[in-house]
Amino acid sequence: MPRGGYARKRLWRWRANPLRRREDVVEAWIVLAVWTVFTVGGTAAGMVTARAADDAFARQRAERQPVTALVVRGVPATATVPRGTSGRLMTSVRWTAPDGSTRTGRTLVDTGVAAGSPVTVWQDGRGRLSPAPPTSTQAAVESGVLGTASAAALAGLVFGAGAAAKWRLDRRRLDAWGREWSLVEPGWGHRTP
Repeated sequence: MPRGGYARKRLWRWRANPLRRREDVVEAWIVLAVWTVFTVGGTAAGMVTARAADDAFARQRAERQPVTALVVRGVPATATVPRGTSGRLMTSVRWTAPDGSTRTGRTLVDTGVAAGSPVTVWQDGRGRLSPAPPTSTQAAVESGVLGTASAAALAGLVFGAGAAAKWRLDRRRLDAWGREWSLVEPGWGHRTP
């Protein structure tokens, strides 16, 4: 194939051509629209989602504070830890909330921790136990994953809509070919009785 022939072949729907149908032009515009929405919209959706997730993680890091709590009920070193867990068990702890009140709650601690032992727990601005906020690195990775997922979801929707539109165009082309063939076919050749 001569140099540049591939590009001409791929762009034939855009050139004037006696074989080009209206559906071919519509399909070319649909393909252009799908790729434009995919590139621009996917990038925007990914960036907006990643930014929103990063802001949420930053708020968590700012709001949640570590506090020292005392173990109310100890966990013996010989305690049975269920398979698939991190080797930690739930127990009761007591800590002081930001308003000065004493709170009691349940959290995971390592086995072998005696009653009265200090452990570090995380609390939110209201003094409730909360999970530790993600580190900056963890937040960046999770924000990137969420941004990529949102871009992929948009891509799926856009390509699905494009495929549905192309399917409809193909159905219209097949119907038109069927109508044209029913007009042309009787004049071709002879039929056997």
